[in-house]
Amino acid sequence: MADGYHGPAVWWPADHRYRHRIPQPVRDWLLDRGSLTTRIRRACGRDFSVQVLEQHYARPDYSEAGLLKLEPDRRCFIRRVYLLCGTVPVVYARTVIPLSTLSGAERRLARLGSRPLGGLLFAERGMYRDQIQISRLTRQHRLFHEALCLPGSTGIAAIWGRRSVFYLHGKGLLVNEIFLPTVGAMCSPD
Repeated sequence: MADGYHGPAVWWPADHRYRHRIPQPVRDWLLDRGSLTTRIRRACGRDFSVQVLEQHYARPDYSEAGLLKLEPDRRCFIRRVYLLCGTVPVVYARTVIPLSTLSGAERRLARLGSRPLGGLLFAERGMYRDQIQISRLTRQHRLFHEALCLPGSTGIAAIWGRRSVFYLHGKGLLVNEIFLPTVGAMCSPD
């Protein structure tokens, strides 16, 4: 990127001993194993929506490829969206779907458009979620810059994110969810 190197984030298991350092407004969101879509919908009601930023085929970053047990040069379907409460983005999501996952019934994952992925995943009887990993993202991380390409976000020093691999009928996909500062103000945690 033109303004300097943006490296990969450092991720650790959600049950890591340092999780008490996560600020309370975002801690409950990060550690919740339920559907983020459902939780935001409860908070926003009819004002919930998905804004698609980009959907394309590209190579995942090295860390994403490793978590999905892929060779780093494998192309995947990558979907980048904001989850909105009204017109306010509260979560940035980056989903990485290996081409091998986009077969059979899972081909629909590449055709979601503005429908939320979480609604589909948590409705599937054959869905399994691996452990949640969390990270504190700063200006040196690529995901920080991807998530905060918003007006008025220049004074933000750090944000928190989580990621996990979901399996649909044994086929994996990686979901990165980056919690924007607005998520803490959206409503009090459940």
